Amino acid sequence: MDEIGVRNIKQGIETTGLSDLASIRWNMGATELVETALRRGEGRLTAHGALVVTTGKHTGRSAKDKCVVRDATTDPAIWWDNNRAIEPEAFDTLYSDIKAFAKGRDLFVQDLVGGADPANAIKVRVVTEYAWHALFIRNLLIRPTSAELADFVPELTIIDLPSFTADPERHGCRSETVIGCDFTNNVILIAGTSYGGEMKKSVFTVLNYVLPQKGVMPMHCSANVGPDGDVAVFFGLSGTGKTTLSADPKRTLIGDDEHGWGPDGVFNFEGGCYAKTIKLSAEAEPEIFATTRRFGTVLENVILDEDRVPDFDDKSLTENTRAAYPLHFIPNASETGRAGHPKNIIMLTADAFGVLPPIARLTPAEAMYHFLSGYTAKVAGTEKGVTEPEATFSTCFGAPFMPRHPSEYGNLLKALIAEHGVDCWLVNTGWTGGAYGTGQRMPIKVTRALLAAALDGSLKDAEFRTDPNFGFKVPVAVDGVPASILDPRSTWADTAAYDAQARRLTEMFSRNFEKFEAHVDADVMGAAPGLALAAE
Repeated sequence: MDEIGVRNIKQGIETTGLSDLASIRWNMGATELVETALRRGEGRLTAHGALVVTTGKHTGRSAKDKCVVRDATTDPAIWWDNNRAIEPEAFDTLYSDIKAFAKGRDLFVQDLVGGADPANAIKVRVVTEYAWHALFIRNLLIRPTSAELADFVPELTIIDLPSFTADPERHGCRSETVIGCDFTNNVILIAGTSYGGEMKKSVFTVLNYVLPQKGVMPMHCSANVGPDGDVAVFFGLSGTGKTTLSADPKRTLIGDDEHGWGPDGVFNFEGGCYAKTIKLSAEAEPEIFATTRRFGTVLENVILDEDRVPDFDDKSLTENTRAAYPLHFIPNASETGRAGHPKNIIMLTADAFGVLPPIARLTPAEAMYHFLSGYTAKVAGTEKGVTEPEATFSTCFGAPFMPRHPSEYGNLLKALIAEHGVDCWLVNTGWTGGAYGTGQRMPIKVTRALLAAALDGSLKDAEFRTDPNFGFKVPVAVDGVPASILDPRSTWADTAAYDAQARRLTEMFSRNFEKFEAHVDADVMGAAPGLALAAE
């Protein structure tokens, strides 16, 4: 290595605060990282060349173990009802103990970027204990060019040491697992968990803190763009179809999970995808399935059969099996990660109560109301035939990653929608003809037909009625869609049961929104659902 390279690495190590390491592997490529992971026994290769790893007892994010340093800067800015605080002294002790723990260890460093828009990007230095973690985050974030790496100066440092065990009493955290975020000094410490998603979501959390101050809207969404440049954004919680519906062979995929909306339009935060693989099939999701057969893809907690072929139906370790791969593994992915301002915003929900229509048009105020609500529903466990759905409200469709108060994001989104004349739609991919257990899942053909009409602009010209429960506009007829399915009440055999279910759901919406009432304008409060149910 030349003198400049050695000097840059020395300076880079100093920025992490780490010292006396046995070795540090700097910006290794995918091939070297896979070889190293295999040599160290961190994973296995599938029959098709992907790297399979397990994450131990943590097979998902440890949301309750995430904490934010509470200091003079963050105290007035953070939504503390949603974010656990850690005192600066406790964080400093944790950092000192992690640095001491790292001495004499072999570590890996990746210099990467969060944000495809240079004006709103953040340079991230990620230090990992595992080679596969380095490969994971290299896949998920944006990889700088060699020229960009030559003068790379990190703006955020993440240190991820899964084998370090936190001490709640000493470190001011909740358990032996900790994700500590110091927004003032731009340091994130991850310990006690091997789940790769913690690194990815930590970058998202920092951008959610930084970007609103610049007038840029951070969004937990997928996005694509049509051949005419029309951008669509898809908000949605897990299980609502966010990834599936944005993967359209006729449209270019901008990204599948995290984006910003700035002065020049939409931009991806990431350089890769982190797709769920449970029940993945080549027939239903061919593009995602194909990535699982690529060298360089990381498969988390996926079970292999005796021939080392992934069994995506096997959930013996977890249902949250995942594939992490670079965005260019998807054939129709954007090369730039950027596009213009959205023409359409889709808010996805899987309503297991069977109340919501398959699509509704939202005003800007209604869009803010439903964005702040972040509603979907999940079905309860069915060991004894229980079929009662459970409402889930995750504000901004991503509460665990929102350091600021939801009203900041909601007001910013509302202003951007109004400024750019965006059409907003609420799409229900849940149940029709009854609640879960009685009705049936909304046909995917219906959802795709309605989305196609919304995205090509034809749906705006349809005849609309006012929904008596929620007050938004619902189309009366759409080509290729049975008219009955557009009126959920008419699909129920027992309309009185529908009315009772609708009353129950609107009341849940109202109770959930009480915490936002003091932070929104009157027009947003006017978008709240009512109880003027249709007469029989």
